[in-house]
Amino acid sequence: MSRRKRKILIVVESIDVEDSSGSKANVALIKNICKAGFKVVVYHYTHKDIHLEGIRCIALKENRKSLLFFLSRLERYIRYTSKISLNIYIEKLFGFSFTYLNDKNSIASGLGKIQDFNPDLVITLSKGASFRPHHALLQLPQYHPKWMAYIHDPYPRHSYPRPYDYVEPGHQQKRNFFLKVAEKAGYVAYPSKMLAEWMESYFPLLKGKSVIIPHQLNHEIRNDDLPDFFNKKAFTILHAGALLGARNPFFLITAFQKFLEKFPEAKENSQLFFIGEQSNYISQFSEFKKIIPQLYSSDGYVPYSTVLALQQFTSVNLILEAKSSISPFLPGKFPHCIMAGKPIFLLGPYYSECKRLLGIDYPYWSEIDDVDKISDIISSLYLQWRENPAELRLKRPDLEHYLSAKHLKETIERLLTIYTRRELD
Repeated sequence: MSRRKRKILIVVESIDVEDSSGSKANVALIKNICKAGFKVVVYHYTHKDIHLEGIRCIALKENRKSLLFFLSRLERYIRYTSKISLNIYIEKLFGFSFTYLNDKNSIASGLGKIQDFNPDLVITLSKGASFRPHHALLQLPQYHPKWMAYIHDPYPRHSYPRPYDYVEPGHQQKRNFFLKVAEKAGYVAYPSKMLAEWMESYFPLLKGKSVIIPHQLNHEIRNDDLPDFFNKKAFTILHAGALLGARNPFFLITAFQKFLEKFPEAKENSQLFFIGEQSNYISQFSEFKKIIPQLYSSDGYVPYSTVLALQQFTSVNLILEAKSSISPFLPGKFPHCIMAGKPIFLLGPYYSECKRLLGIDYPYWSEIDDVDKISDIISSLYLQWRENPAELRLKRPDLEHYLSAKHLKETIERLLTIYTRRELD
């Protein structure tokens, strides 16, 4: 391989870590690519004057003079004035909203003006169910052979495993869009091995292009300032992040209540925390709090740095997945839990990426509705904490390496070596 510094162009929807878990994961990945020694330029569509230290970041501008922009604002005006959303009909017809189509054209237009940077690799990163950067790259064939499309979740939504599967308006157009991504992208990256296999079952064109790049450790953001409601001297189980509808916390809460009945002394020094945006479970939480004062749920969004501090000082970090036969997702908070070094309490299906990484014999795993087993695991963790809190550690250097800039560098350099040989042939 040439000794010159390899160049990577990253096209990302947002680099604002406060706007979503996807943006947090994307920023950690960008920082580790830079830390791995590559020359990185980031084009982003954040709609904010925002920068990443030591990395050249260029904001892509929205085209506010196009017909699509006018139509998107007209739809918004009708929605606000009449309370009627036309997007469901627009998406049934076109597959995407006028705003989405204008955004992807705006991104493509900005990228088409690049003249001072000839990358060896182009990576597209998105968040949620958007994939705007991927849509934009389809319009730039000069990048296709060296394009690595990063797929963070199943797409379209109807390809999610149960109970999440949902048929969106315009689902066939969305599937057609992803068929083009599968065809045109030189490589396709996933945070999860299971997700790669899952997506290949829906899009056979993806086979042979898969690269596994897990969500990354980011040691740069640290905060030791804990909120007043947190007692760092107590035995604490912490769930950080949104509780989507299928992530039912009430089996866990019932198991926690059962644990307190078994160890009455733990009522004075134990906590169960749910930190994140309000969910559909807010009214049930209020009822449980009346009988379990050790239960705490935040009233709304908690800043990223505060959440990281809580994860560092908790006794146990909780990952709660849906009741399902399989969970191919790697949660964005998985690296935060590894970085914290505290035991991970995993509630989810037997076939899940988290369980695959933690190992088949990992002791702190249960299906989400097995109340007796969950209570027994809480009891075991509590007894270890009571004996010596400092010894309640995860101790997984293998996973720290797997999520590190060093491993990322090895993965990308291997990919670029293959690309160089392909070009020479």
